[in-house]
Amino acid sequence: MTPDNNNRLVYSTDGGMIKESTSAQPASPFPTDGVVRIRRETKGRKGAGVITIHGVPADQQKTLATLLKKKCGTGGGLKDGIIEIQGDKRDLIKAELEKAGFSVKLVGG
Repeated sequence: MTPDNNNRLVYSTDGGMIKESTSAQPASPFPTDGVVRIRRETKGRKGAGVITIHGVPADQQKTLATLLKKKCGTGGGLKDGIIEIQGDKRDLIKAELEKAGFSVKLVGG
């Protein structure tokens, strides 16, 4: 019988709950392929639209967040390596990131 990747041991009567190794899971849920992704989010924000930007190198995140907030004329911040800009200014943000030399992709709806 060949091993199946979809089958995994969850509970055993010998030892109780089986802890799954974390080495198989990536550290970040976002791909690290060099493409900056722009997404519009409203979930968990009481209906307020926020643009999230991920995929920016860590050494450029703070300066880029400040630049984008000034260009858009809105607030925002940097949380866990994700730049958040208030409002729906995806086209302006995409143009600024492309001008800065990033490969940009709009994701989501």
